[in-house]
Amino acid sequence: MDVVNLEDKFGRISEHWSPKILAQLNDYHVKAVKLRGEFVWHRHDETDELFLVTKGSLVIRFRDREVVLGPGELLVVPKGVEHLPIAEEECEVLLIEPAGTPNTGDAGGSHTVEPEWV
Repeated sequence: MDVVNLEDKFGRISEHWSPKILAQLNDYHVKAVKLRGEFVWHRHDETDELFLVTKGSLVIRFRDREVVLGPGELLVVPKGVEHLPIAEEECEVLLIEPAGTPNTGDAGGSHTVEPEWV
């Protein structure tokens, strides 16, 4: 039961689109990630995905609309819904999803990373 200081943890992250595990809650990981630029279209067929912006602004594009999140705002993307995260400027985001969930969902490819603890 250690306190997690978000400012400290985000300060240790230099890569974009490379989630780092901060904590485990039952079978879920709480991850910190810095985002900048455009990711890849993907979906998670088996799980919802929670995005919580702590700093900056994040656009999550869907096939039929876009949602813009600012600091202190969150969005749950339901399982099976294709989405494309975009951050024009660097932003900091917390993700909550089941342990072992690939960051690129069904898309795979070069953006897929195995998250490490930070």
